[in-house]
Amino acid sequence: MLIFVVDDEEFALKDIQDVISEAIDDARIMGFLHTEDAIEAVESGERPDLVFSDIVMPGLSGLEFAHRLKEYSPDTRVIFTTGYREYAVDAFKVKAYGYLMKPISVDQIKDEISQLPQSFWSKEEKLEVRCFGYFDVYFEGKPVVFKRKQSKELFAYLIDRNGAACSSGEIALALWEDEEVDERSEKNRIRVLINDLKNTLKQIGMADVLIRESRELAVRKELLDCDYYRMLGGDEDVTNSYQGEYMVQYGWAEVTNGRLSFIKESKPRFHNTSVLYYKETSVQ
Repeated sequence: MLIFVVDDEEFALKDIQDVISEAIDDARIMGFLHTEDAIEAVESGERPDLVFSDIVMPGLSGLEFAHRLKEYSPDTRVIFTTGYREYAVDAFKVKAYGYLMKPISVDQIKDEISQLPQSFWSKEEKLEVRCFGYFDVYFEGKPVVFKRKQSKELFAYLIDRNGAACSSGEIALALWEDEEVDERSEKNRIRVLINDLKNTLKQIGMADVLIRESRELAVRKELLDCDYYRMLGGDEDVTNSYQGEYMVQYGWAEVTNGRLSFIKESKPRFHNTSVLYYKETSVQ
């Protein structure tokens, strides 16, 4: 388990790291005095399972840091560690998992860990697919490199189809909408792209993501950790992270982008105060 600890006070940072180390076996703990450094680590490929962060810090505050972190790593659980109780409501607005008052004890950490859902401990190996903004794919925290740009676009189109199988004709219409391509050339180009995509996924051990049956192609959604799919599934964190941009490098993605904008605008906004009450009373 990878854990980030963020606190601008060096003594507090070391104290929290020591407590976490005692409470959680086999944890890899990375400490940061500046939120910007923690974000830089995430941008370079680190994906923490848990983050313990102070709230009041110079520069990028803990709350702002949590917002940024969720853009890169939506599965990361954030637990705020602070001496200021008045920030509790704001903390839970960014979907913090916990809110602990300093000084923090080993028992408090163990209590928070015991409340993590089973799904947190049983993570399957998945491709991380980011559709909001520019389309990108990551595996084990590192970007997947596609040999051909259109192989990446083909994968993006399959993701956009939300698991539905598509024919060669549908693929050609999306990828070469403004080009006149004869049927033979079209089939050859698609075959080359499919083989290239299969080889790219095979190199990282994720060839099973693709399904090819009866001359149609699809993806196995269960092997993908995708912000687009999470939003369609009602994930409130991911819905809040959507800022009106979806696979912006591909013109054919505008239809889906319009649908996502409608979903976000139609979604009711409310705050579950019962969660806040439970978390605050649990750390007395």
